[in-house]
Amino acid sequence: METPPQGKPPGGQGLCPEGRTQREAPIESLVSNDASADERPLAGKTVAVVHAAWHSCGSYQVNVVQLEAYRALGARTISVALMDAPAPPPPEGARWQAYLAASADLPADRRYFCGPSRWAALAPFFLARAWWRLIHGDQATWSVELAKIAVLPPGLADERIDLVHANHYFTLPFVARLLRGRNIPVMVETQDIQARQYILRNQGGFFVPPYATYDDMLSIELEWMRAADLSIHLNEEERAEFARLLPQAQHRLVYPAIAPVPCGPGGERIVIVASDNYANFVSLRWFLREVAPLAPNVEVEIYGNIDAGVRSRDKALFDAHRLLFKGRVDDIGAVYAQAACVLLPTIEGHGLSVKAVEAMASGAPLIATRRAFRGMAIDPERLSNVTLADEAGAFAAALRDAGRRRDGGPRAQSDTRRLYDAMFSAAAYARALREAATPLLTR
Repeated sequence: METPPQGKPPGGQGLCPEGRTQREAPIESLVSNDASADERPLAGKTVAVVHAAWHSCGSYQVNVVQLEAYRALGARTISVALMDAPAPPPPEGARWQAYLAASADLPADRRYFCGPSRWAALAPFFLARAWWRLIHGDQATWSVELAKIAVLPPGLADERIDLVHANHYFTLPFVARLLRGRNIPVMVETQDIQARQYILRNQGGFFVPPYATYDDMLSIELEWMRAADLSIHLNEEERAEFARLLPQAQHRLVYPAIAPVPCGPGGERIVIVASDNYANFVSLRWFLREVAPLAPNVEVEIYGNIDAGVRSRDKALFDAHRLLFKGRVDDIGAVYAQAACVLLPTIEGHGLSVKAVEAMASGAPLIATRRAFRGMAIDPERLSNVTLADEAGAFAAALRDAGRRRDGGPRAQSDTRRLYDAMFSAAAYARALREAATPLLTR
């Protein structure tokens, strides 16, 4: 890995695995289980997974799955947690204590903790290069400069590392320092276009003009990504966008492993599952305002902490439908297992939808908008247990029909469950990482 701006883009055109999208293959071929003769192809290798010191979020779960997959492939794993704010040295300080308490289950053979110190963040050069840019909303530069001053923990530089799996572009400056003088391949996993997230964060923030623009921050993100040997992306939309932005880099689509929910016998419930974020609020608001009034006799149950989001953003809407909200439950798998039908009324959101993948894993009949399958290189019209409806009237008609029917089938053999097994299971993820990593390790 080279350090920008001196680093040059590696050659090659960005492609999906095998140079094609999943939709070109029949469902039957997607569920084939072509295990390698060598079940532990990375035995004897050490893989360092470098990631933000985040917990209790989707990125943390992705990091857990990465480490589990590499261990399943036979590799020794190192977790390198990088704090994204000035903080006392680990394990001191509230940030580190919270992270350590919440990440005890991280499945690494060795763990390292590092980050920028508060004293380094007060140095004149950092004030000029980072703080000054941050007050204008340039969070891309801020993240890079923080990684540059992160302190290498004792022993990490002495590790014999064969492959680095870096998460997010902003960990790459730290990786460049760690690997200085060593020819070790680096994969960067994007998980999102961070510049989009920065623009969202900046809304309502206390910044001063001239404001950092999306293009300003995206250019920094792309500059660092060029230095990696391979960029892997978690959904098809993201892969296609980065392949367009960095056409000379190597790109690969690797769907994340998402924990399965049980294929139950079904029951009487028609359910929606949603966590509290703005995109889910917008989608649920559409369902409650536009769809539900057209199916007044169909009872729907809404699970997850989206109830808090609706209550805080639109109390009148929450009060009007208070009885539908069941809140967060400890065993969401039981909800899926007992559902007659799962609704995915998705009209907003970017990236892969975890709740859509969970619904697919349940094998239950689904009523969904096409946007629910965003980021998946599949054609949902080919899934026999999915009813697609993008308009409120069509969605309500499908809902009324589901309210009259309570039939079911062998859900473990449904199209959506088989597609989940092929694309989003732990075994599928480990195979995809093996295919991505092996050329880098054998070059």
